[in-house]
Amino acid sequence: MSNEMTTSRRGFLKTGAMLGGSLIVSFVVPGAKRLAAMGLPGTDGAAAAVFTPNAYLSIGADDSIQVWLAHVEMGQGIWTTLTMLIAEELDADWEKIKIVHAPPGQPYVHTVYGLQITGGSSTTWSEFDRYRQAGATARTLLVDAAAKKFGVSPADCRTENGMVIAGDKKARYGELAAAAAALPPLTEPVQLRPPSEWKYIGKGVKRLDAPVKVNGQAKFGMDMQFPGLLTAVVAHPPVYGSKVKSFDDSKARQIQGVRNVVQIPTGVAVIADNFWAAKKGRAALQVSWETGPNVNIDSKAQLQEFKKLAATKGEKAAEKGDAASGLSKASKVLEAEFTFPYLAHTPMEPQNVTVKVENGKCEIWTGTQMPGNDQQVAAKILGFNPEQVSVHTTFLGGGFGRRANFASDFVAEAVNIAKASGQFIKMVWTREDDIHGAYYRPSFVHNVRVGVDGEGKPVAWLHNIAGQSIMAGTPFEPKEGVDGSSVEGVNDSPYLAAIPDHWVGLHSPRLQLPVLWYRSVGHTHTAMAMEGMIDELAHNAGKDPVEYRRMLLKDHPRHLAALNLAAEKSGWGQPLPAGRFRGVAVHESFLSYVAHVVELSVDEQGAIKIHRVVSAVDCGLAVNPDGVRAQIESGVNFGISTALYGEITLDKGVVRQSNFHDYRIARMNDTPTTIEVHIVNSTDKMGGVGEPGVPPVAPAIANAVFAATGKRLRDLPFCNTNLKA
Repeated sequence: MSNEMTTSRRGFLKTGAMLGGSLIVSFVVPGAKRLAAMGLPGTDGAAAAVFTPNAYLSIGADDSIQVWLAHVEMGQGIWTTLTMLIAEELDADWEKIKIVHAPPGQPYVHTVYGLQITGGSSTTWSEFDRYRQAGATARTLLVDAAAKKFGVSPADCRTENGMVIAGDKKARYGELAAAAAALPPLTEPVQLRPPSEWKYIGKGVKRLDAPVKVNGQAKFGMDMQFPGLLTAVVAHPPVYGSKVKSFDDSKARQIQGVRNVVQIPTGVAVIADNFWAAKKGRAALQVSWETGPNVNIDSKAQLQEFKKLAATKGEKAAEKGDAASGLSKASKVLEAEFTFPYLAHTPMEPQNVTVKVENGKCEIWTGTQMPGNDQQVAAKILGFNPEQVSVHTTFLGGGFGRRANFASDFVAEAVNIAKASGQFIKMVWTREDDIHGAYYRPSFVHNVRVGVDGEGKPVAWLHNIAGQSIMAGTPFEPKEGVDGSSVEGVNDSPYLAAIPDHWVGLHSPRLQLPVLWYRSVGHTHTAMAMEGMIDELAHNAGKDPVEYRRMLLKDHPRHLAALNLAAEKSGWGQPLPAGRFRGVAVHESFLSYVAHVVELSVDEQGAIKIHRVVSAVDCGLAVNPDGVRAQIESGVNFGISTALYGEITLDKGVVRQSNFHDYRIARMNDTPTTIEVHIVNSTDKMGGVGEPGVPPVAPAIANAVFAATGKRLRDLPFCNTNLKA
């Protein structure tokens, strides 16, 4: 797998990924002979009745249709959405379809990013052409096979629900599989169905993964079991990056069920018959650690350092005119500082990896967002060729970016245990391991100064940001300039576009604590800073927050469409029950535009209660509307957790949070009684929906709290701010 990138992720999306409203991708559908080398079912020559026209589907003689996903299912619904794209063009019988995660392989490399990855809310739009072409290619070959069988022209044939029909003649796809497999592969893209003929796209279907997740048949990494498999847990250092100086495992080995204790680069692993024995064995270990540079990290001190940085001019991320001069000429200057802590991803399923090394081959079972990268990392550790390593991707019990890092830290750790022990192991992290495991959303500080004219309209904007780069050391690191993921949502903000004098600067201090993309990446903090500031400007101008945004966004129709729909459906401007207040925010991320109107109350003890959230999203074509609504609802609840409670703090390098009692997640009583999601009827560029629902949540809550209390919330999480009446 090549990690070479010639452009930034954001840069590509902004400049070249889409032209004229259509996604432009390199589309290659490999023939069955090329796929045989990958060991895919139906390509070994022994199953001639299995029709495998490309890397994305096969059809068996029993009419079964198997779809391979180039991306992974971690709750976002692509198990269903990608299948809809193939089923639409294949004209398949929906009940006959089965789905599997694809193995590492070139056919499954992301059409834009150049590597096998699920992230950036990019799955549906990046595969919209490729998966439809895969289905259409198969349908074309099936029709050709049927035409030969019937003795008619392909033009005289039509398809319907898994059958080819010509007059009174019919043939099931399964009956045609062997004949279709013998036809020469198509070398050119085929004609796709027009939207007027769609029966799945835009209509929505029930999720294909729902039944197995309800009845317990779904296989997650944590569910792996086979004869001879042992469980491993790892004693990690209290300060991330520290090394083992020495250890005494004598007491650990006395625990019933403990089979082995081995040192690995990240700590000491205890291997046992089951998790409980391994955990007890780990507790009995005595380990002496040699601390590294992270012992100096202190969250309070770091915050002050970042504040000092953000108060100075950073490296240029955006510039127009002279912001400093514009501020000096403004009628009034408003200043604000926004702070954001480290955040842990805390997927419901903590990290786990099963590894079996035997006879010069390695098999790995895990929930991962980057199976190809994991294959490469494992092969390097073992001294194998990548082809000697098989990665079986299970369902992911959540990811949010944590299961996609180029170090493949959790996979590397498990492979090192298997290598050192020579045993078949399932490495399991506890929740505490997960929260202490680093790779956090970085801490950030925004320093904003805005100059306004006599009517309260912004005429100068000076904005500096300080925080670690998540792209540093990855293939996405820019060869020059700033990390776009640290400033996205600010440097490309529609509000800045019309301001004659503006500046956005970035400081990216380098620390040893690993950081990583988090659900909605840089927008997790930039949306709060921008929409919080805009609300302050609206109040200063004495204008309604929605009307003020409409004024500033008059040349940005997609922002306006989302804003107007959310305002309309929420009853903005209409009276509310006593003690309830509204706040609004609108933000674009990952090519989608989302507005939230939050309705809440604040009691005498300062507790925030969110009663209702009304959301509107313009994501272009909504392939699966039900899936879109589900993801925005999910984003709302995820955003509430982040806004109200999310915070990782370090004292002398030690993470102070350990589990959900002190790294709190929104519980049912914290979430809104009502979440309404409305989809803008749009034919514009398609965007993602897994992440864009998160960014506007925090500012909408903060702005509603201001309406309720007159207090501005600028420091996350909001639970740290005293709102007592």
